[in-house]
Amino acid sequence: MTARRLRRLARRPPLPRTLRARLTAGLVALLAVACTAVGVTTAVALEEFLVGRLDQQLTASGGRFAASLEHEDRPDGDNRPDTRGQSEGTFGARLLRGEPTQAAVVRERTDAVVPLSAKDRRALAALPADGRGRSVRLSRLGHYRVTAVPGDDGDVLITGLPLHRVEETVHRLELVEAIVFGTALAATGLAGALWVRLSLRPLRRVAATAAQVSALPLATGEVAMPGPLPDTDTRTEVGQVGAAFNHMLGHVGDALTRRHASEERLRHFAADASHELRTPVATVRAHAELALRHPGPVPDEVRHALERIQSESRRMSGLVDDLLLLARLDAGRPLARDTVDLTRLALDALDDARAAAPGHHWSLDLPEEPVTVTGDEHRLHQVIANLLTNARTHTPPGTHVELRIAPATNDGTELTVTDDGPGIPEHLQPEVFARFTRADHNRSRKTGSTGLGLAIVDAVTTAHGGRVTLDSTPERTRFSVWLPPRVADASSGG
Repeated sequence: MTARRLRRLARRPPLPRTLRARLTAGLVALLAVACTAVGVTTAVALEEFLVGRLDQQLTASGGRFAASLEHEDRPDGDNRPDTRGQSEGTFGARLLRGEPTQAAVVRERTDAVVPLSAKDRRALAALPADGRGRSVRLSRLGHYRVTAVPGDDGDVLITGLPLHRVEETVHRLELVEAIVFGTALAATGLAGALWVRLSLRPLRRVAATAAQVSALPLATGEVAMPGPLPDTDTRTEVGQVGAAFNHMLGHVGDALTRRHASEERLRHFAADASHELRTPVATVRAHAELALRHPGPVPDEVRHALERIQSESRRMSGLVDDLLLLARLDAGRPLARDTVDLTRLALDALDDARAAAPGHHWSLDLPEEPVTVTGDEHRLHQVIANLLTNARTHTPPGTHVELRIAPATNDGTELTVTDDGPGIPEHLQPEVFARFTRADHNRSRKTGSTGLGLAIVDAVTTAHGGRVTLDSTPERTRFSVWLPPRVADASSGG
């Protein structure tokens, strides 16, 4: 786009954007066009009428004033032009063989000679002697309405009347019309804006309700939908929109109610199943461990089977515990509200990660002063441990993993875990905090991942009033956990 086009767009007046403004502007614009048409028509009609009256006066004069300019000898000895019955400003001229010989204008019942310029002479000489009125402009007199008729001596007699009175009358009418129409436009614009505002009030209710619905957390949990819109008269277009919107709200509300009921059933099922599975899984694990401690000889195939049972039961126990935790968090079970030393949790979690994966390069970046937050110490430790386990599990040996805690501020505390591994595939990033999300199903099974670690991080962080975000590119992945500022004198919770 060129600079000239940008400047032209910048000079262009902004167009109204709202429907109310557009309807009001359209109404005022249509009225302005109608007023302009009426004003132009009346002004033209009045001007034609007044000019027609001048033509009638010129026809009635019969060219007497122009004929008297010959100054023929009269019986009474008076050789002055005949100005009887002539109004002030009447113009007369006599043409002989196409050249003006005399020209005068009536001044207070007398005549005054009018000097004619070369342009005036050409304009007068070009008039046809047919008695029809025509408009000319004389350099000394201004606009005139003139007629030309043939004289008795082969000359042409020209008589004219000034047009300035006609022009003044038309200009006065235009001024009155501009004032009246301007006042009418302003009053119509104000009344139209109020009427359009009143007419579109149901539509504004639709927009306000739609904005209210769009702000609701519709993804999960129980949602309180707004009530139906009033004034849904289906005989009007706006009422039809309101009625259709009410039907849509009803369908959405029913769908959300069924979704919430389904979530509740699934949540109860997960909690009940986890409770029911915890005891038999623990029993299977205990019997496998007891069998492995048997002092007598155990065939290798049996020992391998027992070890696999022990490994899978251990993984199953972790899955059951994770499901129970998520079920409690979904149900809104409160967490402990103690003062937690986040620095000590980071030190302990990094020591555990270093022991579990000595092939990785671990580093810790902590502020000089201990960082404390308000929350559940055990769950916050689980958040840090899960993030480090995720980095250890999904990156190859030799990867550098950094755990950093920024100094606490009035806005809260930020904890980040960054690694220079291969990164998370772009198509998985929007679902990375969803439950049972795995980048590699085979490797996850092998390493014992349940796909719930990051889901627990998100759920625990949210339960603390914080948030967790992901920023991943090839050779760099960063999980950022933000926790709200510490509450003074935090008390223990259940």
